[in-house]
Amino acid sequence: MSKILVIDDERSIRNTLKDILEYEKYEVDLAEDGNKGIEKVQGAEYDIILCDIKMPGLDGIEVLERLNVIASDTPVVMISGHGNIDTAVESIKKGAFDYIEKPLDLNRLLITIRNAMDKLSLVTETKILKKKVNKKFQIIGESNAIKSIIEMADRVAPTDARVLITGANGSGKELVARRIHEQSNRSSGPFIEVNCAAIPSELIESELFGHEKGAFTSAVKQRKGKFEQANGGTLFLDEIGDMSLSAQAKVLRALQESIISRVGGDKHIKVDVRVVAATNKNISEEISENNFREDLYHRLSVILIHVPALNERLDDIPLLANHFIKQICEEYGMPEKIINDEAISELQKINWTGNIREFRNVIERLIILCDKKITDADVLKFAAPLQ
Repeated sequence: MSKILVIDDERSIRNTLKDILEYEKYEVDLAEDGNKGIEKVQGAEYDIILCDIKMPGLDGIEVLERLNVIASDTPVVMISGHGNIDTAVESIKKGAFDYIEKPLDLNRLLITIRNAMDKLSLVTETKILKKKVNKKFQIIGESNAIKSIIEMADRVAPTDARVLITGANGSGKELVARRIHEQSNRSSGPFIEVNCAAIPSELIESELFGHEKGAFTSAVKQRKGKFEQANGGTLFLDEIGDMSLSAQAKVLRALQESIISRVGGDKHIKVDVRVVAATNKNISEEISENNFREDLYHRLSVILIHVPALNERLDDIPLLANHFIKQICEEYGMPEKIINDEAISELQKINWTGNIREFRNVIERLIILCDKKITDADVLKFAAPLQ
């Protein structure tokens, strides 16, 4: 049952609202002034707060300001019999969900409460989804190599320093990039990923910088590129070693000047983007073979982080196995399966050429094909044949 707090110094208003809202199947608490209302909010959780503006002691605006601190996600509806447009505007500016004048229109009040409930549900769902996303992109491991990576990522995250992450395919480079973003001052901004290896060379510039209408045959309308989409956040250039030289030149200019131009346009667009790049290639070799610009490498590699292959951190396999078992069982809505020590030992003997990506696939296969317990025999049967 949804719980509503009514803060109003008029007893008749409090009791009327209580009767109406309880009839509508809401649970209702009452407070006769602002201080009592704040006390109740500190001691309990409410889905919506209805607050009068003109009250002795703390007035409604002061109460609203305090609620923004102690219950920032709870929608607050301001009510007043002495209000005007300025009061309404001030309430909304200070974070109120809505403003209703007395005498209260019952229909409008109930509609406002339903709308506030909808907003609260969206906020809650967003938080749950964000937690799931953060959990999905967790860096799992306690080996010295992983501890060093986490420490380095957390150290550089609050800065705007560019980071180049190296490592084999499937080793977890994106996880490091996401951690840097989530721990940075840009965490509330977008995290935009571009897989440079997956985009044809003739389209990469349009993908990164956007294009104007008519710039090429299929450009039927103007389109923003990834640099603009990442404005205020982080742009993750995955597999940058596969980027064409012409695109590299434009990326270099964007990094030097924080300015881009859309394909087919001459307008200069200012962008505020932190670039984190990753590659599975040996960039020194790519530079010597004239496949990668040395000046771009130096722009990107203010901080270098190397992610080790799974074969180099076999001690992390028990943690990784249990993490993926829990995660995958949750995704499938099935009871969590147990894996025995012998099965872990067999997993540690496998040559993981596909790294974490391959390892997760094997765990998923074991969960699907095995009974409640994953044994060493299961690993030999369902994982070893892939080698």
